[in-house]
Amino acid sequence: MKLTVYLAGEIHSDWREEIKKKSAALDLPIDFVGPMEIHERSDNIGDDILGEQSTAIAKDHAASSFNNLRTSVLMHKADLVIALFGEQYKQWNTAMDASAALASGKPVILIRPEKLHHPLKELSRKASATVETCDQAIKALTYILE
Repeated sequence: MKLTVYLAGEIHSDWREEIKKKSAALDLPIDFVGPMEIHERSDNIGDDILGEQSTAIAKDHAASSFNNLRTSVLMHKADLVIALFGEQYKQWNTAMDASAALASGKPVILIRPEKLHHPLKELSRKASATVETCDQAIKALTYILE
């Protein structure tokens, strides 16, 4: 069996690469998908497709439409979602993606440090599993594939 896993979360650190490398080292049969990780590409995709927008708000609206389209398509095809809440960056998109996954019936593994327990308590209780590290999430994936 091969899984497709959507990796939801901030795009500024290398947490996705950590999960991908460690999963590959364990020879786990997983295809990983996720949001556009090139921040500039994500911010400019509306202009790239529709042409230059007239205001910063119009630019953000156009980009978010295409980013939401990408997320919707890839998340729909995924077998499960891993949503990482880190400590450094604002996590609005992660919360939106995790909630969308749960609303569509996708299993969700939530990664969050202990210090974010309280602000994420409701989301954590809805997730299929909550862990504190990427290594724990990989162990959960390994268990699924046993």
